[in-house]
Amino acid sequence: MNVSKYSASGNDFVIFHSFLKKDRKKLAIKLCNRFDGVGADGLIVLIPHKTLDFQWEFYNSNGSVAEMCGNGSRAAAHYAFKNGLTKKKNMKFLTLAGVIESSVRGQEVETMLTDPIELKSPFSEFDFEWSFYDTGVPHLVTFVNHLEDYSQEVASKMRYKYNANVNFALVDDGHIFVRTYERGVEGETMACGTGMASCFYKAYLDKKVKAITQVYPKSGEELTLRFEDEKLYFKGLVKKIFDTNVRGIG
Repeated sequence: MNVSKYSASGNDFVIFHSFLKKDRKKLAIKLCNRFDGVGADGLIVLIPHKTLDFQWEFYNSNGSVAEMCGNGSRAAAHYAFKNGLTKKKNMKFLTLAGVIESSVRGQEVETMLTDPIELKSPFSEFDFEWSFYDTGVPHLVTFVNHLEDYSQEVASKMRYKYNANVNFALVDDGHIFVRTYERGVEGETMACGTGMASCFYKAYLDKKVKAITQVYPKSGEELTLRFEDEKLYFKGLVKKIFDTNVRGIG
C-alpha cells in the first residue's frame, strides 16, 4: 500500500487514494499508530466523485469518523493536486460536513469552510466562559488570560459532556493563540484548523480582532484566518513529509 505522510500546521495525516469506498476504521487505527504504524492524527482517503473533484473519507487516529478536518482539508487538496487527481488549483470536494473549497498555491493552501453555526448560547462551566460553534465539526471555545490556563482535565470532561473539541484561546496584540483538545485523538494536538476557525469567528464577532487575523496553534505555525462575505477562510503552509510503501497493514 502506497501512502503519503503530510503535515499541516502541526496536524499530521496519512493520505492515499482509492477507487473504492469502504469501512477503513481498523486500517486507520493501524496506520495512525505512532509505534507500529506510520503515525498520524488522522487517515484521509480520496475517492472519485461524479461531479466534484473528489470526495474523502476521514478517520481520526482512534478509528472514529469525522465530518470535517480543517488542516486535513488543506493537506488533502495539496495531495490531490500533486498526484494528478485534479488539474485544478481551485477545487471542490465532498466531506460529511458538506462541500469544501480549497485553493493550492505552491506549498500554501487556503480552504473555505462550511458556514459557522452557533450550537448553544454562551454559558459558564468549570469557572470558564464558553461559546459553542460548528465550523465543520463542533467546537467549544473559551478565552483565557494565559495559555497556561489550558486544563487537560477540564477539556476532557467538556469533550465528553458535549461531544465536541475544546479550545482555549488567547488574544494578544490582534493575534490569536490557541490550544485544542481534539476528540478522536483524545488529547491536545499541535493544531486544529476548525478549532482555530471557531476561536477566530468568536473573537471577530466580539470585535477583538480584525476580519483578517493571524492565528497560532501550539505548533507555532502561522495561519491566516479571514471572514469575507459571511464565509470563513483559513490559509497556511502544507508539507509533504514522505511517501512510503506500507506492508503487513490492511
